[in-house]
Amino acid sequence: MRDRLDGLWYDEDFADWYPRDGRPGLSPAQLATVCVLQFLLGRSDRQAAEAVRCRIDFKYAMELDDPGFHHSVLADFRDRLAEDDRADRLLDLALARLKEVGLVRERTTQRTASTHVLAAVRDLTRLELITEAIRAALEEVAGTSPYLLDELIDEDWGRRYGRPVRLGKNPTKAKTRILATGNDAVRLLEHLYRHGADCTSGPRIQALRQIMAQNYHCDAAGHLRWRTAEKEGGPGLPPSSRAIVSPYDTSARYARHGHIISWKGSPPI
Repeated sequence: MRDRLDGLWYDEDFADWYPRDGRPGLSPAQLATVCVLQFLLGRSDRQAAEAVRCRIDFKYAMELDDPGFHHSVLADFRDRLAEDDRADRLLDLALARLKEVGLVRERTTQRTASTHVLAAVRDLTRLELITEAIRAALEEVAGTSPYLLDELIDEDWGRRYGRPVRLGKNPTKAKTRILATGNDAVRLLEHLYRHGADCTSGPRIQALRQIMAQNYHCDAAGHLRWRTAEKEGGPGLPPSSRAIVSPYDTSARYARHGHIISWKGSPPI
């Protein structure tokens, strides 16, 4: 950009920001440029002021012989920038000048990158997800209609769903656990549906229903089966953009950025 423009802004653009009398101040155009570089590089005011004196990339964007300034000047400049619609006007000026030299074209898609947002949920395997979804649904029913659990809960259920589950990636008797947990979920949902639609309207019950549909299916004989990927000969799994990863936050998804960073939460915009 510096090769095509002598700067995004000129001091004349800031004429109404400062009084006409008094001692001449620092170049507001250069301060605006420093603020942009400071934001892009994630520097504090002190670090940005030091970079003006020492770093060649800052000097290239400004002046090689710039002596720098005290870091407190940046805070004062941002206060002025926050008044009225000054920030928007500076952005409009920058875009207009970038268009003039062909660095930005009109009517094109502008892409931005944002940071990923982590969900406040524990990382669960699929079996742990089903088990935790049942536990969450049971707690929800116990808090609203505890009498519905009298005919359902026994000692075995108390052991399986009485506390947060931690099975790990390689639990013992995995196939047996998968089938037993799925049947428990079906039994719970059918039990609640028999008592009316009002008993199944809670968010945890709805989350359990969706999680079951995403992780189990019924075969031709009507038996419950664990979903597997199509490449493994199974009926397929939902894409990561739809797969629920926690019964406590059904909007959270598995997301990935590049080949290294992955997380459970909200994807970048």
